[in-house]
Amino acid sequence: MFSSASLISPLILLASGMIVFPASCIAGQGENNRSQDNLVNPQRLVSAHNNWRKKVGVAGLKWSPVLENKAIAWANELKENNDCRMKHSGSGENLFWASAYKTATKEGDGDWQWQSRMKEIREQQVVDSWGSEIEWYSYESNSCNAPAGKSCGHYTQLVWGGTTEVGCGKALCPDNSQIWVCNYASPGNIVGQSPY
Repeated sequence: MFSSASLISPLILLASGMIVFPASCIAGQGENNRSQDNLVNPQRLVSAHNNWRKKVGVAGLKWSPVLENKAIAWANELKENNDCRMKHSGSGENLFWASAYKTATKEGDGDWQWQSRMKEIREQQVVDSWGSEIEWYSYESNSCNAPAGKSCGHYTQLVWGGTTEVGCGKALCPDNSQIWVCNYASPGNIVGQSPY
């Protein structure tokens, strides 16, 4: 007798941070680091960012191939040397990680057989996950009331008034999870300043 059970793991994690990343550390990172696994839709990403920016009255962003190359290089670094765990390369960066869909089947009294497949993640989902932090952010007091383990830093970077450019990339990991990186210029989240 064949029985089947499905367990879905929709885990999505976010991280933000403030670390200085010298420009010299990214020299030489460019077109050679690209693959189909890295490609994102620039138009969709810019549009998603600018929808959030329009809500607070700040100017829209432009796509930067330089920042895109930096993001791709970092996504590849996390894939190849950090087991696809999130870690920031520097300031002016938002990260997004999505697990694979994991399912299991069992035949009779045998062991569970696990499979995983990549989730279809859209650019809008990535940006909206960062924008959702607005619920914890107070512009009036320029403060964040996020629960433990959460922050407002993705949202504030997303709408930072002094930021004019964005570039993003992603890496598909061996376990079918994926990590997305967006880099911003000029970087936001400057301590003591409001985003807009």
